[in-house]
Amino acid sequence: MNRSLIGILWIALVAVWFGTLDQRALVRPDEGRYAEIPREMAASGDWVTPRLNEFKYFEKPALQYWATATGYKLFGESEWTARLWPALTGFLSVLLAWWTGRRLWGPLAGHLAAAILASSLLFVVLGHLITLDMGLSFFLQLAWTAFLFAQNDERSISRRWMLLAWGAVALAVLSKGLVALVLVGAALLGYTLLNRDLSPWKRLSPLSGLALFLLIAAPWFVAVSLANPEFPQFFFIHEHFERFLSTVHRRDEPGWYFLAVYALGALPWSLLLVHTLLKSWSGGTAGRFSADRFLLVWIATTFAFFSISSSKMAPYILPVFPALALLGGRHMARLSRRAWLIHLALLATLAVVALAVTPRVLRLAGDSYSLEMLQGVRSWLTGAAVVSLASFVTAMFLVWRQRNGAAVAILAIGGLLSTSAGLLGHDHLAPYSSTRGLAAQALPRLKPDVPFYSVDYYEQTLPFYIKRTLTMVQTQNELSFGIEQEPHKWIRTIDEFVLRWRHDREAFAIMTHDVFERLAAASLPMREIARNRRYVIVEKPAAALPPGTTTEG
Repeated sequence: MNRSLIGILWIALVAVWFGTLDQRALVRPDEGRYAEIPREMAASGDWVTPRLNEFKYFEKPALQYWATATGYKLFGESEWTARLWPALTGFLSVLLAWWTGRRLWGPLAGHLAAAILASSLLFVVLGHLITLDMGLSFFLQLAWTAFLFAQNDERSISRRWMLLAWGAVALAVLSKGLVALVLVGAALLGYTLLNRDLSPWKRLSPLSGLALFLLIAAPWFVAVSLANPEFPQFFFIHEHFERFLSTVHRRDEPGWYFLAVYALGALPWSLLLVHTLLKSWSGGTAGRFSADRFLLVWIATTFAFFSISSSKMAPYILPVFPALALLGGRHMARLSRRAWLIHLALLATLAVVALAVTPRVLRLAGDSYSLEMLQGVRSWLTGAAVVSLASFVTAMFLVWRQRNGAAVAILAIGGLLSTSAGLLGHDHLAPYSSTRGLAAQALPRLKPDVPFYSVDYYEQTLPFYIKRTLTMVQTQNELSFGIEQEPHKWIRTIDEFVLRWRHDREAFAIMTHDVFERLAAASLPMREIARNRRYVIVEKPAAALPPGTTTEG
């Protein structure tokens, strides 16, 4: 492939990957949550105890919070900066897949692996949404990449790679917790049993590796536990063992759930990658180390672990995608014309169906979504379907001409552009899914030292946009643990809120339309200052001050 063309494609990838980060409003709940925790961390100067809306929040470790808070300090608080960490780690994951493929199997494998990864639907989406999954996936990828290159007969080289693997696992633990250790251990054990190969155990460098792991991962866990004695039980027991063994988080799905997530999330490569997986096991020999077989076991054990878990969410299987892309890069260009054409014909059929049903999104118009919002969504989805169909048809032509590598490039471009279009289309739903517009309406009226109540619901995106926390009323949302630790920061009932509101000299509140109508019917003095499809923000009118008070001094 022409080097100049490859350079142009990389530049285009950077532009699309990072250039759209601030083109969408933050959406509830994850983006609001993971943008706000670092904002409060940067504002308070407390880099040990994560807080959400001023309550202790111990669900996850602090690495991504530190990275994003540092970004806020360097570049300011914005949607672009809030999304920078998942976007950056996602892009680094693509680069690492390219480099690894080149080192293991040659330039073509590297180029194809990068193209596959950078265009897989779930990977693109999670590279542009604020969750913790991309950081976890990248550091796990770095760990198993270093592990692959540690399988070297030169002891000093092997040891350096293995220490990098240990360090990467530590960063993965700091990204999302003990699940990183479970996935790594399951893959190593599974590979050993299935391939009857004990050689990797001889190169683990356990003493120096464990020392490095603890040096990186342990300090924060020790510090946060000393500052908050309640942390260990909640983090290690509730957030790990109870999450895995029970439906405490109400995320139970059927056992086949992640197969469906894969089928959709791996588009436009889903069936082709299955073909490459079937070829991967035959590429190795029992008793000898095989990168193909290890990657296949990594995919299988990760799928199995999350499938048997009682808590299932689509982003959980993101760590399999870099391994899938590498195996795809190794084998995809050599797949048969028949396999390619069947896959592309199915994709083209899917695109035609999408074009046919996209206009039906207008039927969703109602209280939540206006016709205008859905027309915007329809336009972007139609564009995404057209781009996809064009890429599928072009790829068919290239495959027929036996130019499979070029077909991969065309599919990758179509996949990245169509998924990006879908994300931009979703932003038309922001009047319902976000409070960016609502906050913009209210900000000219808000005052920093005046109470601001969140009545019977906690909207995750609002604190980030108004740069302050809220006093929660009645609802606990996901903050029940934090409220239990500091109950004085919470108002137990709406009746208690009404008493406070009547006593306050000035006050603001956000509430859903239903709550607003109920309180208005009860003659609570309040004036609407902002509204979107879901919420109303009100202020207390000056004329409603308690007897004997004034607005001066």
